[in-house]
Amino acid sequence: MPSESILKEKQEIVLGMTEKLKCQSGVFVDYKGITVNEDTALRVKMREADIDYSVIKNRLMKFAIKNVGFDALDSILVGTTSLAVSSDDPIAPARIVKEFADKMPNYFEIKAGFMDGKVLSVDEVNALASIPALPILQAQLLGTMLAPITSLAVVLKAVAEKDGAPESEADPAPEAEAAESAEAPASETAPETADPADH
Repeated sequence: MPSESILKEKQEIVLGMTEKLKCQSGVFVDYKGITVNEDTALRVKMREADIDYSVIKNRLMKFAIKNVGFDALDSILVGTTSLAVSSDDPIAPARIVKEFADKMPNYFEIKAGFMDGKVLSVDEVNALASIPALPILQAQLLGTMLAPITSLAVVLKAVAEKDGAPESEADPAPEAEAAESAEAPASETAPETADPADH
């Protein structure tokens, strides 16, 4: 029978797993056959994205999933299992896991996932992974918000430049008309020269 210290240690592990399952999102992976170099590259990528990635014990995880109502995950807790979770970027775990699963299709596979308290199927995890990274989404949203403002600014600038243009530039027609009217009388009122034949 396990000693009290061992039982306490396992309880703490289950408590830690339970907390991980309360993160924004997570992905369960079957990592059988992955090499040391591939595992190292994966962990580096996970750390860069602030993702907690670790190998888990299925038997202990079965207790943790019950604590958060994820009983539907019980069937996937067989064989080798690792878990990637994030509290900052809900898309990151799915995106990075899928990236490596595509590179290693025969021995690195997505088992299931979860997001905001809901269990996700493999297809749903793959769909989640296709969403752009958070900084890209933020940039796209900002661009969408600024587009109407930018267009309005261009229109207002054009209106302001038109209304503020010098009168001579804005409408040169009156000056041309005045010049024409000044020349016209000279030709019309010139005195007639007498024809010598009339005398």
